[in-house]
Amino acid sequence: VELSLQIGDTDIYCVSCLSHLLFQGIFPACYIHLKEATVEGSGSETVIPNELPLVQEVTTTLREWATIWRDLYVGDKREMFNSVRDMIYDLIEWRSQILSGTLPQDELTELKQRVTSKIDYGNKYLDLDLVVRDKEGNILDPDTTSTVSLFRAHEAASKQIEERIQEEKSQKQNIDLTRQAKFAQTPSFALFVTLKNVVCKIGEDAEVLMSLYDPVESKFISENYLVRWSSQGLVKDIDTLHNLRAVFTDLGSEDLKREKISFVCQIVRVGRMELRDNNTKKLTSGLRRPFGVAVMDVTDIITGKMDDEDKQHFIPFQPLALDDAIHRHQQLNISRFSPRVAGESDFLQAVINKVIAAKEVNHKGQGLWVTLKRLPGDIHQIRKDFPHLVDRSTAVARKMGFPEIIMPGDVRNDIYVTLVQGEFDKGSKSTPKNVEVTMSVYDEDGKKLEKVIFPGAGDEGIMEYKSVIYYQVKQPHWYETIKVAIPIEDVNRSHLRFTFRHRSSQDSKDKSEKIFAQSFVKLMRYDGTTLRDGEHDLIVYKAEAKKLEDSSLYLNLPATKMELEEKGLSTTGKGTQSLGNCTISKDSFQISTLVCSTKLTQNVDLLGLLKWRSNTSLLQQNLRQLMKVEGGEVVKFLQDTLDALFNIMMENSDSDTFDTLVFDALVFIIGLIADRKFQHFNPVLETYIRKHFSATLAYTKLTKVLKNYVDDAEKLTEQLLKAMKALEYIFKFIVRSRVLFNQLYENKGEADFMESLRNLFTSFNDMMNSSSENTAMVKGSALKYVPTIVNDVKLVFDPKELSKLFTEFILKVPLGRLVKQKLHCLIDIVHSDLFTQHDCREILLPLMTEQLKFHLEKQEDLEACCQLLSNILEVLYRKDVGPTQWHVQTIMEKLLRTVNRTVISMGRDSPLIGGFVASMTATLRQMEDYHYAHLISTFGKMRTDVVDFLMETFIMFKDLIGKNVYPGDWVIMNMMQNKVFLRAINQYAAVLNKKFLDQTNFELQLWNNYFHLAVAYLTQESLQLENFSSDKRAKIFQKYQDMRRQIGFEIRDMWYNLGPHKIKFIPEMVGPILEMTLVPEMELRKATIPIFFDMMQCEFHFTCSFQRFENEIITKLDHEVEGGRGDEQYKVLFQKILLEHCRKHKYLAKTGETFVSLVVRLLERLLDYRTIMHDENKENRMSCTVNVLNFYKEIEREEMYIRYLYKLCDLHKECDNYTEAAYTLLLHAKLLKWSEEACAAHLTQREGYQASTQGQLKDQLYQEIINYFDKGKMWEEAIILGKELAEQYENEMFDFEQLSASLRKQAQFYENIVKVIRPKPDYFAVGYYGLGFPSFLRNKMFIYRGKEYERREDFEARLLTQFPNADKMKTTTPPSEDIKNLPSQCIQCFTVKPILELPPKFQNKPVSEQIVSFYTVNEVHKFQYSRPVRKGEKDPDNEFANMWIERTTYATAYKLPGILRWFEVKSVSTEEISPLENAMETMQLTNEKISNMVQRHLSDPNLPINPLSMLLNGIVDPAVMGGFTNYEKAFFTEKYQEEHPDDQEKLEKLKDLIAWQIPYLADGVRIHGEKVTEALRPFHDRLEACFKQLKEKVEKQYGVKTLPAVDERRGSRPRSMVRSFTMPSQQRPLSVASVNSISSDNSPSRPGSDGDSWVTVIQTSG
Repeated sequence: VELSLQIGDTDIYCVSCLSHLLFQGIFPACYIHLKEATVEGSGSETVIPNELPLVQEVTTTLREWATIWRDLYVGDKREMFNSVRDMIYDLIEWRSQILSGTLPQDELTELKQRVTSKIDYGNKYLDLDLVVRDKEGNILDPDTTSTVSLFRAHEAASKQIEERIQEEKSQKQNIDLTRQAKFAQTPSFALFVTLKNVVCKIGEDAEVLMSLYDPVESKFISENYLVRWSSQGLVKDIDTLHNLRAVFTDLGSEDLKREKISFVCQIVRVGRMELRDNNTKKLTSGLRRPFGVAVMDVTDIITGKMDDEDKQHFIPFQPLALDDAIHRHQQLNISRFSPRVAGESDFLQAVINKVIAAKEVNHKGQGLWVTLKRLPGDIHQIRKDFPHLVDRSTAVARKMGFPEIIMPGDVRNDIYVTLVQGEFDKGSKSTPKNVEVTMSVYDEDGKKLEKVIFPGAGDEGIMEYKSVIYYQVKQPHWYETIKVAIPIEDVNRSHLRFTFRHRSSQDSKDKSEKIFAQSFVKLMRYDGTTLRDGEHDLIVYKAEAKKLEDSSLYLNLPATKMELEEKGLSTTGKGTQSLGNCTISKDSFQISTLVCSTKLTQNVDLLGLLKWRSNTSLLQQNLRQLMKVEGGEVVKFLQDTLDALFNIMMENSDSDTFDTLVFDALVFIIGLIADRKFQHFNPVLETYIRKHFSATLAYTKLTKVLKNYVDDAEKLTEQLLKAMKALEYIFKFIVRSRVLFNQLYENKGEADFMESLRNLFTSFNDMMNSSSENTAMVKGSALKYVPTIVNDVKLVFDPKELSKLFTEFILKVPLGRLVKQKLHCLIDIVHSDLFTQHDCREILLPLMTEQLKFHLEKQEDLEACCQLLSNILEVLYRKDVGPTQWHVQTIMEKLLRTVNRTVISMGRDSPLIGGFVASMTATLRQMEDYHYAHLISTFGKMRTDVVDFLMETFIMFKDLIGKNVYPGDWVIMNMMQNKVFLRAINQYAAVLNKKFLDQTNFELQLWNNYFHLAVAYLTQESLQLENFSSDKRAKIFQKYQDMRRQIGFEIRDMWYNLGPHKIKFIPEMVGPILEMTLVPEMELRKATIPIFFDMMQCEFHFTCSFQRFENEIITKLDHEVEGGRGDEQYKVLFQKILLEHCRKHKYLAKTGETFVSLVVRLLERLLDYRTIMHDENKENRMSCTVNVLNFYKEIEREEMYIRYLYKLCDLHKECDNYTEAAYTLLLHAKLLKWSEEACAAHLTQREGYQASTQGQLKDQLYQEIINYFDKGKMWEEAIILGKELAEQYENEMFDFEQLSASLRKQAQFYENIVKVIRPKPDYFAVGYYGLGFPSFLRNKMFIYRGKEYERREDFEARLLTQFPNADKMKTTTPPSEDIKNLPSQCIQCFTVKPILELPPKFQNKPVSEQIVSFYTVNEVHKFQYSRPVRKGEKDPDNEFANMWIERTTYATAYKLPGILRWFEVKSVSTEEISPLENAMETMQLTNEKISNMVQRHLSDPNLPINPLSMLLNGIVDPAVMGGFTNYEKAFFTEKYQEEHPDDQEKLEKLKDLIAWQIPYLADGVRIHGEKVTEALRPFHDRLEACFKQLKEKVEKQYGVKTLPAVDERRGSRPRSMVRSFTMPSQQRPLSVASVNSISSDNSPSRPGSDGDSWVTVIQTSG
């Protein structure tokens, strides 16, 4: 047994081995993988592997794609092939990952997402069906999914895939749209940096500090990323080698707006004062000295214009001058915080600015190598999305300042301190000091805090920070930023201490240097707020070192010059001032601070509110000031602020002094959280309300203030608008407050509370009803925000009453105003919990349907209407919302017809049409059977209403089926729609049978529409299962069966129900029924073909014939088959079923059988025609077209006949066969009369003709035909038509203008005939033998007319290209029966000679050769092929004596040229030509040839002489001697005459022909003598001598012949003398000429060959 298996096949094979007791498998075990599977079904079993549904989907997808992939390979579609290959490889890889079961859950979820995305994209790319899924990626089951959900899922999937396709396209154009989309979605992003290497000759340890910098504002925008580099040129912490990664986070839209962003690296070496000092033992070490900077512009990377994470960027390094004390640069204003400060030396920041300003850096190969990549999201998101880049070891350098969106969990308490600059007196030294600033953090007890100072990300916390030392600089500018992170509880007790010390380059001196001054600053101000952001000018104190260390001595002193001024002390005294034990120095020192804390506030007003009890007199002011506090500060203290507000309210419950202020403050806070920047605090607010809120009486006060606002809407518009936006949370507070109150006091005050809410709604209603223009915005706002309170209010208020209140609220909206807002309000109510409750829906639904009906009929805001209706239906589909039947009924009664009309009136290109059709489908799907019955009963007794409704529905369904609103790949949606429509159509059909079938109530148009709809449904593309892949076919069949069969049987039953009304549907229904029977479903065909017999019977019953039926079926069959329907099986079934029925019928037996046979013959031809119609070979198409048109001519179907004539004409024009196109059109013209009879519609089949009468149309056709004949150089034919036209113009139409034009054309044609040389085409006989050919060619022979100058070899090549599998026969003999019955294809091809049929008017008259030559290859229908046959023994001395010729004559049915370039051979006859007759023919041809040549030279003296020279020389040459020497030997002997006494007359004729050759030759030699050049004179002399010799011989033996004088013969053109002694030309046998060109397949045949080659052989052989 041979089993066809492929890897992965999941079939079960049972193998039984009867001869062995021990069973053994037939496959090696290592090739087999056993899979767990479930077998379903009995009989036809389905094997379902026990795998994840997604794995199964991947498997089936891969199989489906693999088939297409192979086709792409075969079709050489490289690009698509490669794309599909990549997708297949990805899926195979991912499938194995899922199956491995080793992935963590989050990665598995992500991988599933990738898999489904790839499958969906691939399906779209390959034009396969769209798959719709739920949020988990599982395929949706249409049976359990509502129609609206299904539609929305399709929309979403389509959109997603479209985006993916755009993304793929853009990747090819190097624009990553997803990246842009990702960044658009996330408010923050980060820059990921990998430090690959630092190439820099330092020689000491160094700190590499990297950060982001704004060159326009000259300020750093991020923390530093610090890498410590060793003197050996490697990272100090060797564990981090190859893992130096940092992520600069919290960047946002503000940073995208920056003009430029630079990535800056500062290198600070840690070692001796000066590098050039070499005596290291005596030198101070560990000094932080500036070394250089490297800068790169990263604006394009930050903004996303450039993204190549693998590209290593080189950032050139700019070293500082070694002697940095020399002021050799111009003054630069590089202040970061204050324009007052100017740097005059090469400080690091100044160098950064210079490098940015410079075009190039002379880096000498020194610099940094980094890779950079922009990542979307905050640090948590990045760690989740890019774990391969950012892990726990990656340094995080935050932006200095808060990100745009503050996350609730982002607890932060960072104070950034920047050492800005200082100015230090040199004191007793001769040069300025080398100042080193040391910063540390102390508490008020003087205890130093540990590890709270962070010099950069990626580094540990330290106890003190030492600044960079600038050598001998009086005013150092540091701009060094350090982060101080102190535990929140220690901040109020902490201060920063800065000590200043001079550092010496000599170690011995340096040790003796003490701290010469100190500054400090407290982190918390006296009023409880944190140190202000910005610059602080610190006081520099001098004192003994021990005193400076004692915090109790200096903490009471002012820290900044501003504090000094506040205390009224001067800061500008010339001498030093003493404060306590310390002296204020003249030195200055500035720092700058920036607090990024979620726990500290710098805002006095906020602090005042939080501590409101300490000073209640300021409470109103504090409440008002709260609105001015920056949002970030408020949300940081959200819970504390809210507590304070409600405490104020509760502790003043007796008065309403603060109520409005607290309400406004609450609205302000809720408004803040609605802002995008703080939207993530929503859950914090929710949690507060749920867990921390405890104001039990707040509800009364909040309700009261809100009501006041609503009542006074006109005056308080602005406040009310803000309150509306905060309405949802205000009500959350109200409801929570009431719930807490109930818990405490057990529903006390319930009635008052209810009343207060009713009153509030009454106020809302009054406001909605008011006509004031001022409140328009507030009304819109109310419609938008009031629905947000539903779910909360429902907890403490009767839902039914709430529904009524809402109904009143909506009804109060002024008519024609705020339509959109009102509909959106209703949509929100549908989304609320209220609508899911049955009793509430009872109240709300009638309102909604009324509103919908009103607005749909007015065509107002259809988008919102569609959304509302969809959402209602969506809820009604749910199983958890109580009974819905009555509600579906309400929608059906009120809205179904309105929605139908909306769909009918809506354009197919409207973006809303899909939604409305989905809603309509959903309504029908959700209707039970009794709903349909009820629907019809709602129309009451108005019968016309039912008719109108059904008409509308049928027309709409048919329109939706014909022009589907959903794309073709939405298979699930389309099948769902089909299923629903099928049920509806059947329900409505029952109504037709019940109400509109009897004689009195019959509605013809309604029934007609039903049938047309049902057939359109049955024949729609999406139900033609045989066009789908086997997988898709099986899936559809499993879920829906074949819906065509169901509706087909229904149509059949409906037809038979018609009874006596059937005749009204004939012939109109013939076409639709035919369309239905042509559907390739066997059972359906068997069930519906008998309807045709029923129609025949019905028409016969009324008219005694079925002519109308027959005409219609023939016309429609033609269109249907051409459109691709119908097949061999249909033909057989049609014949079988109809014949069976006809034969049983008394009167229809004979006529019925004739009709069936007619249709079957037509079907054969039409199927042939269709098969070949798309063939590249136009000749085959022409053959089939002619077969069909001849059939229509035979059965006198003029309309169809003309239709195919034009198809044929078009094919000819495509091939430039103008002659054939003309003959084809002529067939149409011949059907017309020169009369004023009106044109039947079918006669003017072409749009180009504007003719109302037959005469006019015939005139136009003749003009076109003459034009085609002219193009085909068939002027003789054009003249005949021209004369007929001229006759009409002259004697019937009297149109002399047209007559003159026609005659001018004719004159031109006559001139062309005699002056233009026309190439003579060859004719070829072609036989198609073998059963491999189509029926219209099989075992038939055709004569083909070749193209101009086409050789047989070229023709054969063209033929074999059309039949690449055919074998070429090597012989020209007719094939045997065996060859004809072979299953293969054999082609026989050889050249044949047309037999001239000269028109009678030219016979026996001297006619110009130019005129006669036309008839030698045109208007011919007989063709000859001659084959030499030797009889008897070969005579070595004379081969002609027994050389017979077998001549076959082929006759075609029509003359060539005609409507085709070939016609079938209808008869074949063969005769034998004796050697003597052959000799006579050869002599006659030679004579004619000489005569023609002479005539041409007489009429045109300018002809070249060479052809004449060659011809004469070939005849008079002594070796040839006229070419008849062999004849003399063969025939002019006594022996021959004795053996053939009957040939005497023929012998005399041959002698006569030999004698006649001499006068022709004489003329030729004479003309040759007149024209010969001097160079050829010797040749001519020899020619004359030879001719003289020949002449003497012939005249002596055969007599003298003379021609008329030359002058008599000399005309204006050559003539062909058709004389009595020659055979009449029409009977003249053709020469053997063609034998030579055919008998050998290798010998060439020349264009226009007419036998000369054979003549020459005969003549030279003598």
